This record gives sequence, C-alpha cells and structure tokens, in this order.
Amino acid sequence: MSRTATIERITKETRIKLSLDVDGTGQATICTSVPFLDHMLNLFARHGLFDLEVEAAGDIDIDFHHTVEDIGIVLGEAFKQSLGDKKGIRRYGQATVPMDETLASVSVDISGRPYLVYNVNLPKVKIGEFDVELAREFFQAFTNHCGLNLHINVMYGCNVHHIIEACFKAFARAMDAATQLDPRVEGVMSTKGLL
Repeated sequence: MSRTATIERITKETRIKLSLDVDGTGQATICTSVPFLDHMLNLFARHGLFDLEVEAAGDIDIDFHHTVEDIGIVLGEAFKQSLGDKKGIRRYGQATVPMDETLASVSVDISGRPYLVYNVNLPKVKIGEFDVELAREFFQAFTNHCGLNLHINVMYGCNVHHIIEACFKAFARAMDAATQLDPRVEGVMSTKGLL
C-alpha cells in the first residue's frame, strides 16, 4: 500500500505544490521563498523519515503569513490523504527532543478531531525575516487540515531558533511514531471502529 499524496493549492495569495511519502527515507526538496520555513521543513522530513517536496510562491512582499499558513494547510491535507482510513496505524506518537538549552515535547493523536495545544513562550521577534508567531499559525493550519490532536510543550529554552527547531524535530518524530503501521492493529486503533 502506497501512503503518498500530491496536492496543489492555488489561491489569490499563494500557489503551492506538495508531495509526501509517509514511508520515505527523509529526502526533501523544499523551496518556499521563506528561508527559515525551508530549514524547518527540511529537518521535519529528515527527522520524521518522510520524503517531502514543496514548491511554493506567495505574496511574501506583504509578509510570510499566507505562505506559512497555506503550507501548513497543504501538508496537513497530504498526511490526511496519504493515511486514508487510518487502518493499521499506531495513532498516537510522542517525542521529547533537546536542542542545546531547549527541551520540547510533542504528542499527537491522529483521531480525526483537530485540537492544538501550543505551550511555547516566545518573545515577539524575528528570526531573519520570519516572525516567530508564524510557527503557531503553521501548526494550527496543519492540525485543522490533518484532523489530529497536537500538543506542543516547551519545558525550557531561551534561544528562539532552538525553541522552534526543537518543536519541529519533536513534531517530526511524534508524527513518525503515530503514522507507523503496526501488524497487531486490526482495523483502526479505536473501540469505536472509526477514526
């Protein structure tokens, strides 16, 4: 069974083409015109062992908001599509990742119910030209369009680059764990019989 998706989203604000292979090896080709997001998506693919291609163009002359949010939308839709009826997946995943002085923990439940908990205390600053509050916008868009519970908790950290990077790495590893096929799981991992 191939767990892949290719999605194209075109709006008046953005044009995005994204391909995902959940059972990849961590290969990525990313070009979003938002350098910090390129960095985060590259490490998401590598640490989650997902093959990911993203080509995006947006109204970055205004700011990065639409491009970042819409990539979150498309990536969430790609996971939802590639997992199909979710039969055989472990459903839950959790990872805690250090990044120098930072420690971030991410838990996911691919339940069909979107809910984001984002306990990440960041000052209102930029990393390069990237407004750090856009990380939350990306995760909210992903959550809504994938249909999962996503809990991101940063226990401590002071370097904003390290904090966001630890979140993306933990997110990658938690998604890898949750999307794994387990031969012991018959149907879906729910007493309801449906996710």
